[in-house]
Amino acid sequence: MKTVNLYDTTLRDGMQGENIFFSPEDKIKIALRLDDMAIPYIEGGWPGANPNAMRFFELVSQTQFKNSKITAFGSTRRPHTPVEKDDTLKALISCGVGTVTIFGKSWDLHVNIMEITLEENLAMIRESVAFLMDHDREVFYDAEHFYDGYLDNPEYAMKTLKSAVDGGCRTLILCDTNGGTLPHDIEKITRDVDKALQKSFQEPIALGIHAHNDCGMAVANSVTAVRCGATMVQGTINGYGERCGNADLTAVMPILRLKLQMNCCSLDNLKKLRPLSRFVSETANMTPLNSRPFVGHSAFAHKGGIHVSAVMKEARAYEHMDPVLVGNARRVLVSEQSGKSNIKYKAREMGVAIDGDSRKHHGIVSNIKELEDEGYQFDVAEGSLKILMEKLTGQFQPHFDLESFRVTIEKDKERPCYAHAMIKIRVGDTVEITAAEGDGPVSALDNALRKALTNIFPDLNAMHLVDFKVRVLEGDAGTNAKVRVIISSRDENDIFNTIGVSEDIIEASWQALADSFQYKLSLQNQPTDNLNT
Repeated sequence: MKTVNLYDTTLRDGMQGENIFFSPEDKIKIALRLDDMAIPYIEGGWPGANPNAMRFFELVSQTQFKNSKITAFGSTRRPHTPVEKDDTLKALISCGVGTVTIFGKSWDLHVNIMEITLEENLAMIRESVAFLMDHDREVFYDAEHFYDGYLDNPEYAMKTLKSAVDGGCRTLILCDTNGGTLPHDIEKITRDVDKALQKSFQEPIALGIHAHNDCGMAVANSVTAVRCGATMVQGTINGYGERCGNADLTAVMPILRLKLQMNCCSLDNLKKLRPLSRFVSETANMTPLNSRPFVGHSAFAHKGGIHVSAVMKEARAYEHMDPVLVGNARRVLVSEQSGKSNIKYKAREMGVAIDGDSRKHHGIVSNIKELEDEGYQFDVAEGSLKILMEKLTGQFQPHFDLESFRVTIEKDKERPCYAHAMIKIRVGDTVEITAAEGDGPVSALDNALRKALTNIFPDLNAMHLVDFKVRVLEGDAGTNAKVRVIISSRDENDIFNTIGVSEDIIEASWQALADSFQYKLSLQNQPTDNLNT
């Protein structure tokens, strides 16, 4: 079984993605999760480049890692500067970690942009590597823009690699920095480079791949490079990174381990992949991408009735692998395209008891189709679907009932609008009346309902609204049109959606909001008959 070393650069390259930021403390938390996955190398940032990176390496010195090596990143020395006086190289030495990755120019286009000679660039690479090696560092060399450089001037691109080897480096990372190289060029160039290096040097030279995703090919290019001799893959969790991102390790890892039978992680660690993906998304404050392969919420979701019927008999009929292997799970969606198989599967999954009477199954399907004709969309609102199925089967036991609410919105001169909500609900025999303010009517309602319920159900404090979507369903009806509101809520375990539809946006919002609270409370399975004690 071929061994492939994984090199995570989420904490450095991933942070270059738009709207992504990790504090030094966030980075330590992510690094510990990566360490738990036994990722061999974790790139922490560029020492000395900014206070964030400096603080991270200070925290690293106080943190114990069991499986991973923390790596510092930097560049070759500046032009015409002795290595011992170069600030970047001195920071790499003083940051306290034993593994360093530096990048240099492989494309003569960039050397010309820097307005230095081709020979000076080669000296910068060779001398920088040698300086770090002389300080007993494990050194990886990132050959920036290598594939573009090789296509333009293969002779010079190879000279840059040989300069790194002459300096003492034995692991060279070929970078597709612009993300524009296609797999067939990755294949040819990687094979040619590997063959030339092994022929030129007596010691074995290891190759790696660092691919960006500007053509949507980063994962494919990474896997192709491995098949052509590379033994290291650099990438990020969830593919975060500059522009269109980097190679997504949440896809690279299962492909290498499960599809190609290569040793990049253990099967036990692979089962932690989806939780890791969710943790990084949550820490980055980014909504998880449902369609992300392997770890996405929709990666193993089935909607068509024929598909579900087949999956219930033989999962591999419509699944390329067992979702449990990557910590995910099969999901069956219910919509107007559903059949009785969908209802049967979904009821069992959600713990809703449905007997074998096919007429009841047909009745539930018909009801769902009628509601979807009115604007509901239950395949994206499973929280509301569970409540609906319980109502249709007489099993719904509300944790609270609305008596009334009133919402007012005020606008004073140049001040922003602000809202007040007063709500009256019944929980068992107890009536709660509360009021709250909010930045808008839905915020005020959320605050008022939460205020009324948290004294009775304190676990609600763990649930937060993370997304709010409004869709006009009949645009030609103007302000009289129906609207669909979908609310996404997050607790400590997962994200769930609820839905509301009405001609009144506040009423539609209330339906979705109330369902989110009812659904969360149903997960707690807390009885309502002792609420007055």
